[in-house]
Amino acid sequence: MTYAYVLIKSDQGKQNDALAKISKMKGVETAHTVTGPYDIVAYVAAEDMASLGRTVISKIQNLNMIKDTMTCIVLDLL
Repeated sequence: MTYAYVLIKSDQGKQNDALAKISKMKGVETAHTVTGPYDIVAYVAAEDMASLGRTVISKIQNLNMIKDTMTCIVLDLL
């Protein structure tokens, strides 16, 4: 399995709408609104890097209320 934290910037005032949609996506284990330069942090699990890429690009980034994402791949789990 491949895991990543996806840091997400949404349009102003759309954080809750984006969070509701992202939370329901297959592979998204958890998602939370946060303070700081990003609006949402999602923890995503996928079978491999290709599947992770499809989730981020085709699903999360494809939402019209998403402005930017940064994907942080988890290197090891303790």
